Amino acid sequence: MQTLKPHAALLASPGMGHLIPVVELGKRLTAHYGFYVTIFVVASDSSIEESPIFGSASALDRLKIVLLPPVDISGLIDSTASVVTQLVMMMHEALPSLRAAISTMRARPTALVVDLFGTEALAVAEKFNMLKYVFIASTARFLAATIHLPTIDGQTEHEHRIMKKPLEIPGLEPVRFEDTLDLFRNQTDKSLYAEYTRIGREIPTADGILVNTWQDLEPSTMHALEDDKFLGRVTKAPVYPVGPLVRPVGPNSKSEVMNWLDMQPVESVIYVSFGSGGTLSAEQTAELAWGLELSQQRFVWVVHPPMDDDASGNFFNGSNGQDGTPNYLPEGFYTRTHDRGVVVPMWAPQTEILAHESVGGFVSHCGWNSTLESIVNGVPMVAWPLYAEQGMNAAMLVEKLGMAVRPRTRAAGRAVGREEIAEMVNSVMKSKGNGMRTRAKELQRNATGVVRKGGSSHNSLTQVARECEVKLYSLSAKALGA
Repeated sequence: MQTLKPHAALLASPGMGHLIPVVELGKRLTAHYGFYVTIFVVASDSSIEESPIFGSASALDRLKIVLLPPVDISGLIDSTASVVTQLVMMMHEALPSLRAAISTMRARPTALVVDLFGTEALAVAEKFNMLKYVFIASTARFLAATIHLPTIDGQTEHEHRIMKKPLEIPGLEPVRFEDTLDLFRNQTDKSLYAEYTRIGREIPTADGILVNTWQDLEPSTMHALEDDKFLGRVTKAPVYPVGPLVRPVGPNSKSEVMNWLDMQPVESVIYVSFGSGGTLSAEQTAELAWGLELSQQRFVWVVHPPMDDDASGNFFNGSNGQDGTPNYLPEGFYTRTHDRGVVVPMWAPQTEILAHESVGGFVSHCGWNSTLESIVNGVPMVAWPLYAEQGMNAAMLVEKLGMAVRPRTRAAGRAVGREEIAEMVNSVMKSKGNGMRTRAKELQRNATGVVRKGGSSHNSLTQVARECEVKLYSLSAKALGA
């Protein structure tokens, strides 16, 4: 019986940003604890199977990725619904497939781990007598805001959403309205608030909550989540900080951008990317181009065609100038910056870029995956949040961690000007004097240590692993007794 190892089922919501941390959690369970892991992936189509992440994870021993039948919600939801509402609906529609897949397994999983949008599936774990966990692939502060949401009364909601007063969370610094969650900003999608509230109620029903953070990164928030005087009475379940879970640097695959980085001085290049879902307006894209040019710094910029608030934004990707500059960038931009910058359309190997010794700064939307990749590589940031919980992440990076600057211009609809962009870029790239780079390197060392044996995150995940082992032995003993 001592040779038995638990089988964990993990459920990943649609999108690479959700899949990556779930895969890394699964890899850690197999590598460090000998678990068998099955990752169920919900997607709108099967194209995700072509992803290198999908392929490389599927090749690992003890880890299997299963793509649930693609979900089509086009006839079930309004086309203007928020991304969150669409994700929740897709996860709801995937429940029968998940239930059927688990019921036919010869080796029934010991535990089910769901991410933020999969909390409805906790009922599936109960049906099959499995331990149930929620994995928050973001910060402890985001977890705190989410579980606090159902306790907010109508007056408090009105003061925050309409009057734009800071949102008070027990034991934490108030959340400024400009940094708040989308559900408080979105006045059209009425189901968004209701769905988030449901999720906030369901998370504490789990046997444990795993968070992609670590104790030293968010000590005050972790204390608030555990203390019954603050959020502990709401959390109920134990909270396990198990991060950072980030995608490792891949094999040394050369590309044009990596070859260019090889030729640049150490920490001389700023990397600019707003993630796969981050899009700027046409005006803001042009100002960013002028700002990078004005800064005189070397750069790698992953550019998406701009999208304004109207359908015409789709037409900006139509033609190029005489030097090949797309017409949504300033005329002649390529010519003027070719000796110190590289523009990459749509996608670049971000993990490898941030790990490169020539990269000394990162202009980011502050998605948590990107933020963690910056931290583990010791790269200071220009924190430029766009949506979701990114404003909360940016506030933490600037005010708590001291490894970033952010735009002073945060009013909706106002573009950040080129002079301010150049100022922020230079502040990060010349940050030896202001402490941002030093702080980023300190956090890098801390992040490396917590996942090693004896580190706080390793110890947290070990506790979860032991709970699963106890559950397995209990189930095995009952089976033998029967």
